[in-house]
Amino acid sequence: MTSLVWYLFLRPYDYSVSIKSKTFPGTINQSIKLWGNANKNTVLLKQKDFLTIDQQLLFNDSIFQYQWRITPINDSTSKIGVYIKDVDHSLMNKLSIPFSDTNFEKRTKRTILEFNDMLNEHIEKFRVTVVDTLQQLPETYCAYIPLKASQLSKAKGMMQNYPILSTVLVDNNVELNGRPFLEITNWDREVDSISYNFCYPIIKSDSLPQNGIIKYKKFNGFKALKAVYNGNYITSDRAWYALLNYAEKNGIKVSETPVEVFFNNPNIGGNEIEWIAEIYMPLKE
Repeated sequence: MTSLVWYLFLRPYDYSVSIKSKTFPGTINQSIKLWGNANKNTVLLKQKDFLTIDQQLLFNDSIFQYQWRITPINDSTSKIGVYIKDVDHSLMNKLSIPFSDTNFEKRTKRTILEFNDMLNEHIEKFRVTVVDTLQQLPETYCAYIPLKASQLSKAKGMMQNYPILSTVLVDNNVELNGRPFLEITNWDREVDSISYNFCYPIIKSDSLPQNGIIKYKKFNGFKALKAVYNGNYITSDRAWYALLNYAEKNGIKVSETPVEVFFNNPNIGGNEIEWIAEIYMPLKE
C-alpha cells in the first residue's frame, strides 16, 4: 500500500526515459537549451545546477514538465535521465500507463527521440581533443574590440567585427603578429552570457589608428590547459566544457575565462570539421 501511495501521489513524475550519449555533460547541457529555444512552446523553468535543467513544454492543451538530469560516466560518455509529468493529468497517466500505451507515453517517446536525433547529429559535427600537458600561452600586444553576447552569438560577433578590425589595421599599415583570438573576460554560466575581447596580435607602434571602436593593450600570457577544437566556431565553447571536465577530474584549479585562437576565417566558409581553434583555459594562480 505504501508503494502504491508513493507511485500515485508522491512520485514527482509520470514517466521517465534514460539515454546514454557519447559526449560530455557540457554539450548535453547546451543542446537541451538550444533544443528548447528552437521550440516556441518550451520554457526554461530553471537550471538548478549545471547537470540539472527543468523545462516546461506546451502540447495543445497539456502542460508537460521535463526534468533533465545529466550524469557523466567517463570522459566521453554521459547518461541523461528525463523525468516527465503532465501537470493537469498526472494521476490519470499513472493509472493508465501500466496497462496501455497512452497518447502521453507515445508523445513523450517521440519528443525524446527527436531530441536524441538532434543531439547525435550535433555530436557528429565537431571534435574536441584535450592535450594532456600544461601549455604556456605567450604574451602579445593586440588590437581588440570589446563585445557582449550570448554564447551562441559569440561567433556572429567575431564575424561581424573581423572585417572592421582587419581592414582598419591593414589600411593603416599596422604590422600583424599572429592569429586572431577571442579572450573571455566574464562567463555567466547560469544564463549562458559572455563578455569578451575579439583580438588581433600586432606589433606595437606610436602611430596606431584611433577610431573609437578599436582599442589596444598588452595581452598577458598564462599557463593553461589546452584543447584543439574542430568544427563551426559557433559551438567552440564545447571545448570549454571538456577542459572544465578535465580540470575537475585531475584536481586542477582553473579560471573560467578561456581564450580561443582561430586558424580559419569563418567568412570564407569551407568544410567546418576542418576548421581549427586552439582553446586555452587558464590555471588559477
